[in-house]
Amino acid sequence: MTQGRPLELWQAGYAAIAVRPGEGAALEAEGWDGKMAMDSQALAADPYVVLAALAVDSERLLLGTSVTNPYTRHPSVTAAAMVSLQALSKGRAVLGIGRGDSSLAHLGRAPLSVERFEGYLTALQCYLRGEAVPFEAVEWGGTGADSLTSMAPGHAPEAAQLRWIPDGLDKVPLEVAATGPRVIAAAARIAERVTFGVGASPERVAWGVACAREASADVSLGAQVILVPHSDAELACDLAANLTAPLARFSVIGGTTVGPAPEADRAVFEKLRDQYDLNRHGRAPTGVLSRDFIRRFAIAGPPDHCVKRLLELVEAGLSRFVICGPLGWTDPHEERISQGLLVSEVLPALRRETRPASA
Repeated sequence: MTQGRPLELWQAGYAAIAVRPGEGAALEAEGWDGKMAMDSQALAADPYVVLAALAVDSERLLLGTSVTNPYTRHPSVTAAAMVSLQALSKGRAVLGIGRGDSSLAHLGRAPLSVERFEGYLTALQCYLRGEAVPFEAVEWGGTGADSLTSMAPGHAPEAAQLRWIPDGLDKVPLEVAATGPRVIAAAARIAERVTFGVGASPERVAWGVACAREASADVSLGAQVILVPHSDAELACDLAANLTAPLARFSVIGGTTVGPAPEADRAVFEKLRDQYDLNRHGRAPTGVLSRDFIRRFAIAGPPDHCVKRLLELVEAGLSRFVICGPLGWTDPHEERISQGLLVSEVLPALRRETRPASA
């Protein structure tokens, strides 16, 4: 099997506290194309510090936020941070953003509306291109400071612009994490990349691809996937449970399940909506996720099964995976076995099967 361009394989961002010496080079040696850093101020260290440390410790590794949000930083501030990383890493930065989840929850806020999110994305793209954005054109959550006009200054800026972007520096690509049809469509129109959070069911991924392609024929498409290889398929499902819960709840975060799903899965989504505990973010509620649900939403089982499932998603139109592997909250010994299989068997096999014809 081949595709037009190399498949990108990213390691998802977790709640990092610090970067170990040599971590960036080690990720490259394992076969990863990119590394994400979580942006949730109450649960993880600052992602830009983490990514900067990885940038100086690697040569090829792509670096992205997974994901930042449109509330905790003004879009010009987010753009400045990512352009700084782009310069430091010599062109390896990717700005990943969503509507906001745990970061906003720990400030007592809900995700931004699709309309406000779209406005933020539009402004963000302008800043990333080095364009000036009039102050009144940006609606942002931060409050408390009076307008500059209250000071009656003689001369003052009328727009925000990153005036220091080095000549010749490639624009940072914008990547939007999206689950519902309206966010998918907005992301496809505005951003260079869309990463679906709909699970690993071929039907659900194909639905997401169709939503994106209605809005743009050129946007790059990927998906966040839960991937837990293990020779014991039942144990693999158990190891995947805590990973499945936070991603699956995005499909019902608006109140009703989005995307195609059998009735049995819709019942699980609804229970997850009602019982998920953001105080224990990343932990599955007891008794909610069945193994059948996990088998469909995640990819868990022997390595050859995992590779087959991933290839089905490539055939559906994806060129990028953000992979959530064993997390460390169940059985550490079995998680190490799974992580070893992921790096030694699944990633190499996936590379072989998706190598471009010209390679």
